[in-house]
Amino acid sequence: MLIEPKILKGFRDFLPEEAAARKEIVHKLQTLFESFGFQTIDTPVLEYTEVLLGKGGGETDKQVYRFNDQGGRDVAMRFDLTVPFARFMGRNEAKLPLPFKRYHIDKVWRGENTQRGRYREFTQCDFDIVGTDAVSADLEILLMMHEAFETLGIDDITIKINHRGVFSHFLQQLEIDEQLIDVMRSIDKLAKIGEEKVRELLLELIDEKKVDLLLRYIKPEESFEGSIEMMRQLCGGDHEEIRRLEVLYRSFQELGVEDRFFLDTSIMRGLDYYTGIVYETFFNDLPEIGSVCSGGRYDNLASLYSKTKLPGVGSSIGLDRLVAALQELGRMEIHHPAAQLAVFCMNPRLQSYYQSLAREFRRRGISCDVFLEPKKLGPQFKAAERKNIPYALICGEDEKERGKVSMKDLNKRINHSMISIEEAAEIIVSANSAEKGT
Repeated sequence: MLIEPKILKGFRDFLPEEAAARKEIVHKLQTLFESFGFQTIDTPVLEYTEVLLGKGGGETDKQVYRFNDQGGRDVAMRFDLTVPFARFMGRNEAKLPLPFKRYHIDKVWRGENTQRGRYREFTQCDFDIVGTDAVSADLEILLMMHEAFETLGIDDITIKINHRGVFSHFLQQLEIDEQLIDVMRSIDKLAKIGEEKVRELLLELIDEKKVDLLLRYIKPEESFEGSIEMMRQLCGGDHEEIRRLEVLYRSFQELGVEDRFFLDTSIMRGLDYYTGIVYETFFNDLPEIGSVCSGGRYDNLASLYSKTKLPGVGSSIGLDRLVAALQELGRMEIHHPAAQLAVFCMNPRLQSYYQSLAREFRRRGISCDVFLEPKKLGPQFKAAERKNIPYALICGEDEKERGKVSMKDLNKRINHSMISIEEAAEIIVSANSAEKGT
């Protein structure tokens, strides 16, 4: 019986070109994270449900893939990388220097409705600082977000930031702080359902006068400083959290990146564990695809797993949504070939010799694809071009006896006959250097 090769909704296969393009983005991000002194960690896909859902919050809890394993344990698949990281810190804090700077790039799972750029299995690229509540940690994470997009050649983005702590003070002024979570979840739907629908949701929670004040609060001013002043007035005066926002803005100005950051008082973030600054990142020309990088400060999350106070701040780039945006904008880079050199199979008796040739090129930093079956030159050339391999190595009995090889540049259609391995390698290395501008 033939089994239909179907795949679950919200899950995907990636062809080599797609997988390679994603890998290239991940590599650039890893290099950036490590340049800031961040270290990578790993955590299990499966966690005890009671551990994982300790502070997930609301809708996310309903989206978790949860089941009883063979031992009857209640387990769940991680829905993000932040909660497992908080558990990781609670278990390993004695082994780690504080503040601890970590990054983690891996898949997570949520059983939510699929849409453009949103899947049930997706990859997050997280970077966090735990063990300090200093505003300098907030600044470093925000600067890393900015530099991550610069590293990827993306300059048409805006990072929108807000502060949960300031909003809490505002709700205290309105004497509705006990309804913080419900109010935030209503406001968090603003971009999806619009102001009138949000107003209807808020009227189910509080009276009309307070709803009007809330709707005024979530309409930011044009300037960062103007929004800060509006927040100060509506919150009944100055607060430490407002001063932290002012420190951040002065730092943006000193670093010359203030144009990349916008104080948007409607940004709330859906998860309950955020306590301070929160942020989301949008493509200027494609805001409808949603945030491609988001996060915030979570000063109490690790306290679920440890008696030690471990305040944290972090961000996460959604790889899948980022790729979807780049594809829609026509800006996904063509990936490098699977190999730089194809070693053709001219004689089946020379298979071990072809492998030895490939080994010599690999030792010189040149990736090789050894063709495994003897075929005429035409089909082998077509196979190499289909794999986007730029050079083909041709070696028969004559070349072997003379210790030479023949090579063809498949892009320029240039033949190099009876040359040494060293000469062939130098041609490829020189072309690579010229292409990179070095």
